[in-house]
Amino acid sequence: MTMIGRRSLLTFAGLGGASLALPGATAHAAPAPAPSAPARPSLAQPAPARPAAPIDLPAPTARRTVGTVSLHLVDEDRQDPFAPAPAPRELMVQLWYPALGAAGRPRAPYTTARVAAELDRIALLDAGTIARLRPTARLGAPAAPGALPLLLLGHGRKGGRSNCTALAEELAAHGYLVAALDHTYDAAVVEFPDGRLVRSVLEDDPADWGATERTEISTRAADLRFVATELTTGRTTRRHAGLPCADPERIGVLGHSMGGSAAAEAVRQDRRFAAGLNLDGGLFGSPVPDEGLDRPFLLLTTLEDHETWRRWREHQRGWGRQLLQRDSGHLSSTDLTFAAGPGHLAEHTSPEVAAQLLGTIAPERAAELTRVYVRAHFDRFLRGRPSPLLDAPVPRYPEISIVWSRG
Repeated sequence: MTMIGRRSLLTFAGLGGASLALPGATAHAAPAPAPSAPARPSLAQPAPARPAAPIDLPAPTARRTVGTVSLHLVDEDRQDPFAPAPAPRELMVQLWYPALGAAGRPRAPYTTARVAAELDRIALLDAGTIARLRPTARLGAPAAPGALPLLLLGHGRKGGRSNCTALAEELAAHGYLVAALDHTYDAAVVEFPDGRLVRSVLEDDPADWGATERTEISTRAADLRFVATELTTGRTTRRHAGLPCADPERIGVLGHSMGGSAAAEAVRQDRRFAAGLNLDGGLFGSPVPDEGLDRPFLLLTTLEDHETWRRWREHQRGWGRQLLQRDSGHLSSTDLTFAAGPGHLAEHTSPEVAAQLLGTIAPERAAELTRVYVRAHFDRFLRGRPSPLLDAPVPRYPEISIVWSRG
């Protein structure tokens, strides 16, 4: 495993945030144009370039309309530790939810045009790739009635809230309210409704990793707790008519990479969170490895082991599992798997790094495995629907093996 500073690929962001530090990675620029020949008169006009075809994310497996909206939330009770001047903590949050129908509602874009352009550059993709990603959800579709189990979703270091859109849409189609956060000043870039673009201020290789991680994880955990409060107490729904309703008795939290670390710490801090899940993240920046958790927690990993996972297994007090997903890379649970080929990621970095990030598994299969096991976990602990997937290997999914179990 290639190491970057003292950190492994486990610290990489959800969508290319680590690409700035990839060994051998180079910025991609178009080759210099050849000297042009003298212009010749012509009556024919060149045909306009055809727009590149969209890259469809896999549709949810449930035949149910999914709606999505984005919210700008401000925590007036907390100062932002990363802001250049004292200011309340501001967040952008995207919701996915089961909808009543899609009549007259456009398909939602993957992200804003300005954010997409920034992500192309950061993730070493051809310009225009991220904007081609096409979700299934309908923008502003009316929410289905009733209180829904809430899942809070966090991105990797220097990632963003759209990184796991395919997963979020699947969970929403099966009856969950999914709230994905942009952790401001950590996320690669955040666009606010007034047009501000806020880029990440995180160092790629800070002098004191321990202190840096503790600050990042504590801030992320506070963000998750704040959003949970906003969505379950009615404070946000009173300001935004038509939002789906979250059930305060059924809340789970999950995240990719550092988002998984934050999910564990949020479960440790807050009794409202009934279960947590970590998509291939080292358990950095919190006491969780040395204290364990007293509630269910699942690790879905692409590496067989990591020192923080070993410590967590020794101290976990509640139900726990570590599942290994073979043939996968650190970003296999994210939407980058669908953008990497069309965006020529492998041509803009080294084959070794591309393999470590994406593995050899097909994007559709990686998405299927992530969706199936994430849903099985939260169905079990938020809905009381046990699944054999979490207790023994299943022939249908030979890529998944159980590394460790408790309970």
